Amino acid sequence: MMQNNSKKKKALSIMGIFLLAGAVLSFLAFYLLVMISQQNYHYVDPDTLAFVQTQEIPDGAPTAIIQTSLGEIRAVLYPEYAPKTVSQFISLAEKGWYDDTYIFDVKDSVYFSAGASDASGSEKAPVFDNQEKVPQELHQNLWPFTGALCAVNTSRDTSFFKRLFKTEELYSGSRFMFLNSIDFSDEAFVSEFKEASGSQELADTFIQLGGVPNFAQQMTIFGQAYSGLDVIEQISSAPVSDASSPSGFTPPQQEIKILSVTISSYAQEDKELNQLAPLLQ
Repeated sequence: MMQNNSKKKKALSIMGIFLLAGAVLSFLAFYLLVMISQQNYHYVDPDTLAFVQTQEIPDGAPTAIIQTSLGEIRAVLYPEYAPKTVSQFISLAEKGWYDDTYIFDVKDSVYFSAGASDASGSEKAPVFDNQEKVPQELHQNLWPFTGALCAVNTSRDTSFFKRLFKTEELYSGSRFMFLNSIDFSDEAFVSEFKEASGSQELADTFIQLGGVPNFAQQMTIFGQAYSGLDVIEQISSAPVSDASSPSGFTPPQQEIKILSVTISSYAQEDKELNQLAPLLQ
């Protein structure tokens, strides 16, 4: 009888070890899942937000004058927040690299992407090493409001352990995107959006300016259009081809081109053209 009790105790002890090991493994699996799910998380402090895109543009700030086949767009650039992206964009523009390139992706009046060698979105032959691997530059002071100038994401250097320890690298390249806006006219959506927002001021700014909230902290924003917002809306609302390109892009039915990109600086002429002036802080 004592021998049977001893066997039972031993079996229970082994079972307890297995249960404990299972609990530890379950906790580790849960921890890893949480860590990986937060791989793209970028900390934003709602108490220190400064909405640069709604502030007065200083004299002499670098700008890009983008001539499209449907009109002109002017944008201020932010080298202080996205230095690598702005530096490459300026260098390519000054080399004429964007001249006669294509708008290759148009999405439901929300945005358009440009700077490809053809309407299907093919990348032009690079002129710089790692031209399509510019490290992503995120900043809490820049948001995907209407008119935001963004770098198109290109690739990701990742692995299980890089995701786990948050050391993966996300890259953008030479092609760029202008944002228009989602629809903020639905009162129920606006109410839910305000409740879900971590900052009332941020939510109010999106509602006032328009934009694409789900792009927040997901791509490099390196400029803001202050003139030609109507051109952005017209291009992003253009009818698209019935079939997507091999890369999944939706090009416009009628060819739309970037004719040139000229780098300049903010001056009196720009102040007179500034469509955001009534909204500037």
